[in-house]
Amino acid sequence: MNGLPLVELAGDAYTQGWWHGRVLREAIAANLRIYTARFERELRMPLAKVWRRALRYADAIAGQNPAYAAGMRGIADGAGIELAAIAALNVRYELFYQYFREYDRPPPKPDGCTAFALLPAETSDGHLLVGENWDWITGVRGAIVATVEPDGLRTLAFTEAGIFGGKIGLNSAGLALLINGLSSTADDWASLRRPFHVRCYEILRARTLAEAQTVITAEARAGSANFLIAQTPDQVINIEAAPETVAVSGCAGGCLIHANHFNDPAALGIVERVIERVPHSQWRQARLQALLAPRPQSLASVQAALRDHDRHPYSVCFHIDPADPPDEYYESVASIIMDVTAQTLYATDGPPCEREYGQYQLAAGAEEA
Repeated sequence: MNGLPLVELAGDAYTQGWWHGRVLREAIAANLRIYTARFERELRMPLAKVWRRALRYADAIAGQNPAYAAGMRGIADGAGIELAAIAALNVRYELFYQYFREYDRPPPKPDGCTAFALLPAETSDGHLLVGENWDWITGVRGAIVATVEPDGLRTLAFTEAGIFGGKIGLNSAGLALLINGLSSTADDWASLRRPFHVRCYEILRARTLAEAQTVITAEARAGSANFLIAQTPDQVINIEAAPETVAVSGCAGGCLIHANHFNDPAALGIVERVIERVPHSQWRQARLQALLAPRPQSLASVQAALRDHDRHPYSVCFHIDPADPPDEYYESVASIIMDVTAQTLYATDGPPCEREYGQYQLAAGAEEA
């Protein structure tokens, strides 16, 4: 089995969180070791201050989404870890992104990298096909979580160990979510607005595309992010979201590609932070667009595209740059493809050029692809 571990969860949010923490406790501890070092080095503040900020956000989340707050408490109790540390994992997007500085040293790179969606008319089997390579810190541990909600809705999603819910996945209402990290000078964690991972949790529990879109657009945001949302049989939208403004777009010619930059920041009235030492986001987006231009595309051809090494190491299949110090290594930590029509998720535990895709069915377990 080459895929990510599968964790099956049911019951209320606290119970789901408790079992998440219990089953993934070693992976959560490993992620905390990685992130605590990053918090101290890249946020340049003592951990006690990070924990205080995380608990402030946890208090806000308790009012914004009590179920999510209960899930975080469950993870902390199940893993035997302080709530402050688990809260910091769950709001690490806001804590990190505001502090991505203009380039004065090798900077952190955004997560949720090169994503795509193909409408059924553009695939060989007539299915809605979406996916992405998730590029982030080397060594971060992930899992596939399969949940049954109290109302019967089922979800199947990738998450980092210790982060409640999921951020790349699909549900039994035929809805799927992909994400890309974005950054702007307007990002401000201290606004304590509904954080990124809470919005992902809510989107994956929406039953319609309109409901999912409202999760993003109904209120202002603490930080910038991109959300690519699809729903069967053939709906796809992309939402570039800055704190106070959004840009909504759809497929062009049956295909949509997005990476880690705003396509037209000036039109949104924002200024992007310079968070890539090498401007590879535009390269990856253009390259995947070219790779998916021949139609129709199949699962195998999409997998091949996500393994592409043009402009290595800053390629669609992203790899460690040996010029970086080891504590700043990034790569494609996971590759996820979803056949939304068949409610099937395929994922690698590591760069897709090195690992086979594990296959996960929304209603069942996992097997090797």
